[in-house]
Amino acid sequence: MIIAIDGPSGAGKSTLGKMLAKHLGLLYLDTGAMYRAVALSAIRKGIELGEADLVAKNARDAEIELKGEVDSLQVFLDGENVSDDIRTLEIAQAASVVSTISDVRRTMVDLQRKLGEQSPKGCVLEGRDIGSVVFPKADIKFFLTAKPEARARRRFEEDTAKGRVSTYEQTLTEINERDERDVTRVDSPLTIAEDAVVIDTSELDLSEVFEQMLTKVSESKPLAEARTK
Repeated sequence: MIIAIDGPSGAGKSTLGKMLAKHLGLLYLDTGAMYRAVALSAIRKGIELGEADLVAKNARDAEIELKGEVDSLQVFLDGENVSDDIRTLEIAQAASVVSTISDVRRTMVDLQRKLGEQSPKGCVLEGRDIGSVVFPKADIKFFLTAKPEARARRRFEEDTAKGRVSTYEQTLTEINERDERDVTRVDSPLTIAEDAVVIDTSELDLSEVFEQMLTKVSESKPLAEARTK
């Protein structure tokens, strides 16, 4: 079973994706972490993010791996565990830039498809173009969204809990800028797949959203099983 979860930054994709993968015993792929690894690699090598060809070549040459269980997923770049290094604000913003490069996206999409198709039981993937581009024939597609203010509040609270220095206003500005880049990029913009289940998480807690998602997965599971026979 392939489950695609798309949506803007801060809508709860990562947390809910992990919850679903753990509950269903499926592989979990954080596609955003892969773009962060690409950005980190470019920055470490002194490559200007505006140099699209160089960034794309570096993405093709980089070895990016996701290892471990859902609750302790680790990201490796050329054999080095960079799970903490990619979670900085600088890398998050850089990832938003490199993800607009078409050749980078093609490289990452190929890798994501390979990993998803190789998983024996199936996979939960979350990102911004999973249901529309990476796995357009996914067994079920979710699009999680929320008002920018709600997403900024959640992200600010997460950053504060992790000791990251920021303000709510700064976080809201970054959320809005990220949204603008995601929906206006030429290659694979953030969009809602026609057959996606849309859930607005603005006024819901995680458990409520999770239950809604589980119900939809249960309804689609017989169809997924039939396709594999």
